[in-house]
Amino acid sequence: MAQSGKLKFDRFAVGDRGKSIFLLLFGLLLILFGLTLDTLPGIYRGLIKIIIEPDYLITDYMEVGGMGASFMNSGLLTLAFTAILIRMKIRLRGISFATIFIIAGFAFFGKNIFNVWFPVAGVWLFSLYRNEPFLQYVYIAFFGTALAPLVSQIMFGFNFPPSMRIVFGAFIGVGAGFILPPLASAFMGVHRGFNLYNTGFASGMVGTLAVSLFRSHGFIDASRVIWSRGNNLLLAPPCIFCFASFIAAGWWLNGKSFKGYGAIWKHPGRLVADFVDIMDFPPTLINMGINGLIALGYILLIGGDLNGPTLGGIFTISGFSALGKTPRNITPIILGVVLASLTKNWGITDPPIQLAALFGTTLAPIAGAFGWQYGVLAGYIHSSVVLNVGFLHGGFNLYNNGFAGGIVAALLVPLIEIFREGRRK
Repeated sequence: MAQSGKLKFDRFAVGDRGKSIFLLLFGLLLILFGLTLDTLPGIYRGLIKIIIEPDYLITDYMEVGGMGASFMNSGLLTLAFTAILIRMKIRLRGISFATIFIIAGFAFFGKNIFNVWFPVAGVWLFSLYRNEPFLQYVYIAFFGTALAPLVSQIMFGFNFPPSMRIVFGAFIGVGAGFILPPLASAFMGVHRGFNLYNTGFASGMVGTLAVSLFRSHGFIDASRVIWSRGNNLLLAPPCIFCFASFIAAGWWLNGKSFKGYGAIWKHPGRLVADFVDIMDFPPTLINMGINGLIALGYILLIGGDLNGPTLGGIFTISGFSALGKTPRNITPIILGVVLASLTKNWGITDPPIQLAALFGTTLAPIAGAFGWQYGVLAGYIHSSVVLNVGFLHGGFNLYNNGFAGGIVAALLVPLIEIFREGRRK
């Protein structure tokens, strides 16, 4: 009987119910931590400020609405999107963790409890138009919240009559979501799975189209950087505890071992590398914790800032550690950005460069598939590209590094392949 009970507990721990509980607890802990940072009235006022702020890149919600409201916003979105997956009875896989964690991360700088629903509604309408189940497009809808700032900018940043702004913002947000599914599918072939933020590439194209129309009518504000500092001592300990807990929980659920983690480490990570499907949840959870600590350690080591944007990058790395990222393939990308700081006219702690090192790990499959030296090269090139493509979409594609990563992968991968082929002859 004891053995039977143990097996039942093990199945619960790594099954969909256990994964759901993990994600729900993660969202709940974000909310509880937010409640320790501010009062409920203060959090409410902060959330209102976050909602009405035009939040194109880079807009740190910790600076806009306060830390309590930022963690509350992240926690509520984590719970809401996890609840959608549970309600639709979707089997939780690596892509599920990647989407939930990227939403939780970007809820600190661009996605809020109001603006995300318009792109999601657009994808849902596309599924109705195609007479296909929304289940088929749910992850594109989740990733498509990258375009949420379009809604906020039009509704709260343009000098139109309020009724016109609300209608126009809703129309653009829903419309952007509606055209995203076919584009996301088509653009996968451009980078061939070597850019993990594929929807970021497609969203960059949609954002470029929208911003081109806005800019030609004089409606786009100048770029900006809203960036908080001085949070490291407050945020580092809970982040360390969080990721260390992932490792400990994964180790315990894995029979108090790291069995299977070595296979994840060796995987190249090219899309679709769903580690939960390949190796099960416990080794994946270990990978999520280790990569989270690597990303956190990098920011602290360079004297960077723990704030909304960088926390978003750290959470995204952890989430995508269930869908392609490993210590072996992300560190060369980060090293490439570091080396670039020695030869280019910016510093390693400049806000966009801190984000380039974190989100630039979208190119991790290049290092995984071709070797660490090509990963360093990809990171080096990416650090330049990402600083220039943001102008195209005006910061309204939150996955700017995914857009830049798609360009870098599309150009670099064929060159790597042809030169490697030539060298073998």
